Amino acid sequence: MRYEIRIEGHLSDTLAKAFPELDHAALAGQTVLIGPVVDEAHFYRLLKRCQSLGLRVLEMRRLPERPA
Repeated sequence: MRYEIRIEGHLSDTLAKAFPELDHAALAGQTVLIGPVVDEAHFYRLLKRCQSLGLRVLEMRRLPERPA
């Protein structure tokens, strides 16, 4: 599964490194993290990581799978 996580504000390079498994891009006052989420436990670990870093998650959604 691939997910897109929208975070309020632009993440510094240091904060972006807290999510090595995800790609990131800054867009219009937000940071978008995109990448694989392997299972439900990984999903909740990502949310917990955001919370522990004081990040405000605006949206988190599953993306359609890419055709093989």
